[in-house]
Amino acid sequence: MRRPPVSSWDWQVFCRSTIEGSDVAGCFGKDGDITYLDWLLSAWGWTLSVSVLALALALVVGTLIGILRTVPHKGLAFFGEAWTELFRNIPLLVQIMLWYHVLPQLIPPLKDVPGFVLVVFALGFFTSARVSEQVRAGIQSLPRGQRNAGLAMGMTLPQTYRHVLLPMALRIVIPPLTSESMGIIKNSAVAFAVSVAELTMFAMQSTEETSRNFEIYLAVTGLYFISALLVNRVALLIEARLRIPGTIGSTGGR
Repeated sequence: MRRPPVSSWDWQVFCRSTIEGSDVAGCFGKDGDITYLDWLLSAWGWTLSVSVLALALALVVGTLIGILRTVPHKGLAFFGEAWTELFRNIPLLVQIMLWYHVLPQLIPPLKDVPGFVLVVFALGFFTSARVSEQVRAGIQSLPRGQRNAGLAMGMTLPQTYRHVLLPMALRIVIPPLTSESMGIIKNSAVAFAVSVAELTMFAMQSTEETSRNFEIYLAVTGLYFISALLVNRVALLIEARLRIPGTIGSTGGR
């Protein structure tokens, strides 16, 4: 299909009713009727919800798994390695299908769990494997003397991790975690495969109804870009706030 000239683009499509197809004053529906703009903003909300919840799950689980991979205990370290390799080496779309179609057959209570929640778990665990790799690398990049010093001061191993190793390691891995946070927004697009009404599903369904591919996909692309940019800005603020004084880029080191 040939690209239409800019002058023929119809941005009014977002002000049309999804039921009747007629223009709606103000571009927002009422009394049960919704416009494509309503639908677009709702889909953006679902995308952000999936991304934020999956990211929170990934950070918690990934940090714990990353720690387990560095402890001097073969059983725990093996579990951490197995978790990471399992979730990192299976494609995300396949994992979502497993959560949605296979696990409910093996674990009947999951049949009553909404697809939205299953996507959050699938995306969160998939990303946790990547987070665990960042956390492991951050901890192992620290001099071994840091752990020995904590133990020599009478701290237990968990206390050494909590008060000595993790505060430094997590500061080191903020930049790669920023990339993972931005990636989780993009990866949330696969939620359309199990009928979660996020941005990609909105784009696919609304283009079928309106045939306005360019306007809709440009709008969806813009919202993905804005979402990722917001995550990047927040991460940069966190990084600046937690930066160790005297390191490159810190005010105290200039």
